[in-house]
Amino acid sequence: MRDFVQNFPLFSIILCLLSSSGSTLLKGKAAKWLNTVVICICGAMSLILMVYCGINGSFTYSMGHVPAPWGNEVRGGVLEGGMGFFFCLIMLLSMMGGRKKVLEEVEDTKYNLYYILVNLMLCSLLALVYTNDLFTAYVFVEINTISACGLIMIRQIGRTFVAALRYMIMSQLGSGLFLVGICMIYDLTGHLLMSNIKESVAELIATGQYREPLLVAIAFLIVGLSIKSALFPFHAWLPDAYGYSTISSAAILSSLVSKGYIFLVIKIIYRVIGFEVLRDSYLLNVLFAFSLCAIVFGSVSAIRTIDIRRMIAYSSIAQIGYIYLGIGLGTKAGMIAAVFQILAHAATKSMLFISAIGMTDASNTSRKIRDLTGAAYRNRVAGAGFMAGALSMVGIPLFSGFISKLLFMEASVNNSQGKMIAALIVLAISTVLNAIYFMRVIIRIYSPEHDLYKDRMGFCVIKFRMQKEYTVAIAVFILLNILLGLYSDSVLKIIEKGIDMFA
Repeated sequence: MRDFVQNFPLFSIILCLLSSSGSTLLKGKAAKWLNTVVICICGAMSLILMVYCGINGSFTYSMGHVPAPWGNEVRGGVLEGGMGFFFCLIMLLSMMGGRKKVLEEVEDTKYNLYYILVNLMLCSLLALVYTNDLFTAYVFVEINTISACGLIMIRQIGRTFVAALRYMIMSQLGSGLFLVGICMIYDLTGHLLMSNIKESVAELIATGQYREPLLVAIAFLIVGLSIKSALFPFHAWLPDAYGYSTISSAAILSSLVSKGYIFLVIKIIYRVIGFEVLRDSYLLNVLFAFSLCAIVFGSVSAIRTIDIRRMIAYSSIAQIGYIYLGIGLGTKAGMIAAVFQILAHAATKSMLFISAIGMTDASNTSRKIRDLTGAAYRNRVAGAGFMAGALSMVGIPLFSGFISKLLFMEASVNNSQGKMIAALIVLAISTVLNAIYFMRVIIRIYSPEHDLYKDRMGFCVIKFRMQKEYTVAIAVFILLNILLGLYSDSVLKIIEKGIDMFA
């Protein structure tokens, strides 16, 4: 049984690939249930793997029992298992919350195609989490890109085609830089497996050989993935991609896709380059500067927009900036804060998108914030979900966002590299800006409607009804946010143990 559990990472990836192929032969309803079952099985295997690695430690699994450097490897650890489980959970809830809208926004003939793309997306995310090979990571980065483009444009309206094209252009730029970085690393070290590369990089640093080419290769790897994860100033594609795709697609893209790339960045920092090597190269200072700009720019842009979905999308730019802020601090505390922010943002952003669609549907499908007056009364479930998400984003105690901001502040205060003041100032500004653009929506959706306003908009005075799946998804999202806030100590212990296994 012990050896059998070590197959779970590979089983998860292959199961998602097989389900993608199998869905081509199924009708829409059957493809939906297959997708649900696959997500649940992969999530269960990842959870078992996390517990297993917590007891027995991390491991690498050589596929086909071919040893390095020729063989391909996957790696299991506490952080990989936990992240795989969390990704599956968020994807399941995102699909449940947006199921009804998929039926409305996707043509019947493309319904099973939608689930093929979702299965491929999950496959690529799990591969990025578990792979121990840089070129394999690149292959699944491209699968992720193709799946994301399909999920954006499957709605087939003019804006989604433009959004998918912009996403593809920026994403291919990032992928190209990432591939060039891999080629340079392979040329310098002769390896593609992460652990072998790290040993060779340590030797190059110790002997002083190829310092400049090595620095350029590292820069290509990090910058390429930063572009793909929409770090400022490479974010221009994000508002349209999140704002006009189907609601499940927006929830998945905002909460999971960019996080898969960022998790790969963290793996590269620890398992390919070495944390000390990267810190000494001053590349983290560049990420730190970009992260500060992202936090401020994303928040200001969210205040300026009048479209609720675009407001949430611009908020994602700021939240991605938070993650890179933790990485850019160059400390273990900062990295722990960054990983926790991945979890907190994934659990919150999906809920905000799904809640927003419930309120817009209850407001004659208008996405303008001024037209959402009283929407929380017409759809109480969506109103409660948006309220919980907004409170978390602002950083109110009890929710995951409060713990996240607290961790970033603690990491900034304890930073010994002169980044404390800049980080604290930006965190304070961001908190105020978050309160401005989220609280204006909360006030609007919980404001009583006047009769004149009802007549103008033509709202139905009967309470808006939603399907059971939507209600369950919102309820679990709220519970997940609260659990991350209340039991953050346990989550942080798992994160710290996983990072120690990386190192």
